Amino acid sequence: MSERGEMTTKRTLWSRAEEMALKAPPERNRYVDFLRAFSILAVVIGHWLVAAPYIDNGAVQGGHLLGILPWTQWLTWGFQVMPIFFLVGGFSHALSWSANRRNKGSYAGWFTGRLRRLINPVLPLFLIWTLFALFGTAMGVDRKIVELATQLALIPVWFLAVYLMVGAVVPFTHAAWKRFGMASFWGLVAGAIALDAVTFALHVPYVNFVNFAFIWLAVHQLGYAWSEGYFSNPNRAFLWGIGGLTALGLLVGFGPYPVAMIGVPGEAVSNSMPPTIALLALGIAQTGFALALEPKARRMLDNIRIWTGVVLMNGMIMTTYLWHLTAFVLVMVGAWLLGGIGLEVAPGSASWWLSRPIWFILYIVALLPLIMIFAKYEQAGAGGGQTDKADLPHWRLIVGLLFVCAGLAATAAISIASPLGITGVRLWVVAMPFIGAAFIGFGPAHKLARRLR
Repeated sequence: MSERGEMTTKRTLWSRAEEMALKAPPERNRYVDFLRAFSILAVVIGHWLVAAPYIDNGAVQGGHLLGILPWTQWLTWGFQVMPIFFLVGGFSHALSWSANRRNKGSYAGWFTGRLRRLINPVLPLFLIWTLFALFGTAMGVDRKIVELATQLALIPVWFLAVYLMVGAVVPFTHAAWKRFGMASFWGLVAGAIALDAVTFALHVPYVNFVNFAFIWLAVHQLGYAWSEGYFSNPNRAFLWGIGGLTALGLLVGFGPYPVAMIGVPGEAVSNSMPPTIALLALGIAQTGFALALEPKARRMLDNIRIWTGVVLMNGMIMTTYLWHLTAFVLVMVGAWLLGGIGLEVAPGSASWWLSRPIWFILYIVALLPLIMIFAKYEQAGAGGGQTDKADLPHWRLIVGLLFVCAGLAATAAISIASPLGITGVRLWVVAMPFIGAAFIGFGPAHKLARRLR
C-alpha cells in the first residue's frame, strides 16, 4: 500500500470513529468504554512483556519473566486487570438487561446478541490455528513447537468461556442485586472464602474451581452497584480501594497466596487458575481506585479527540485481544527464521529491557494487519441480532453455549494441538465452538446447515 493509501485508511478509520463519537448520547458514561479499552490494552502489554522466549544452546526456550525475575511478580497487581473487565461487564449488563425488560424483550434475543458479538471474532482464530497445526504437523514441524505456538496464541480464549457463563446468568444475578443489594455481593465473597478455606485448610482437590463462578460473579455484582450509583461518592470508592489493597497485602503476607496475580511456572499455587480470594481482593482494590477517579476521568473524556480514540479502540477491542499473541508468535517465528536475531539476549538483563521498545514496535506492526483483516468479524457480530427472526428455543441456546464454553475451556487447558495422532490436532476440541455456534444460529456451520436445507 502506498503512503497516500495508508494515510487515507488512517483518516477513514479516525473519521468513522469520530463520527460515532459525536453521535454518542450525552448521558452515556464514557468512562465505561475507557476502562474496557484500558483493561484490554493492559492485558496485551502484560502478555507481551512476561513472555520471554530465548535461545539456549541452539534451542528455543519458552522463558517466563515472572519466573526469571521474581520481583516482577509485583507488577501483576497493575497488569492483571481482568477484574476491571468484569466490573465493566456488570455495569453494561445492568443497563442492557434493564432496557431489555422495559422493552418486553426476551432472554433468548438479548443473550444471543451478546453471544454473537463475542463468538464471531473467535471462530476465525480457531480456524487459522487449526490449519497451522494441521499443516505444521504434516510438514514435519516438531510437535512441541506446534503445541507451544498454538497454546500461546490461544491463551486469550479462557476469558471468553468465563465471561459468557457470567453473562448467561445475568437475569438471576441482576434479580439478586435488585432484591438483596450489596448482600448479593457479600454472599458470593463468603462462598469464595469458604472454598479457599476448604482448599487450603482441608486440602480438598478441585473444589476451588467453583471460584471461577463465585469470584468473577462477585466482581460483576460490583458493576451492578456502580450502575446504580453506589460508588458515586469518590471518597467511598477510595475507601473500597484501600480496603481491597489492605486485604490483598494481608492475604499475600500471611496467607498461602503468592505475590503474582497470574500463574507462574513452577509455583504450586496460582491466584488466577482457578481464581483465589487474593485475586478478588485485587478486584475490589482496582474497583475502588478506578471509580474514585471517575469524575476526573469523565471530564477528561469530554475532549473529543481522547473520546474518539476510545471509540476507535472499542471498535476493534476483541480483535486486538484475540490476535495479540498471534502477532507475538509471528514475530518470534520471524526472528527464529532469521537465525535467532535478538533471541540470544538473556531475559531480564539490561540489554533485554532496553530492547523491549523495539520488540513492542514489531509486535504492533505484526498486529495491525491482523486487526485490519479480522476486525470485520467483530463488527459483523456487533451489527445485528439473531440470524432467524424468531427467538431461539432455550434448549438450543443452552446447548450451544455449553459447547462453545467447553471448547474454549478445553483449548485453554490442554490446547488444540495434540502430541499424538496423525493430524496433530484435537479435532474434538476445535469442533465444539463451531458446533455451539451452529446450535445458536450463526457462524460457518450454521450457514452450511442453512444451504443444505
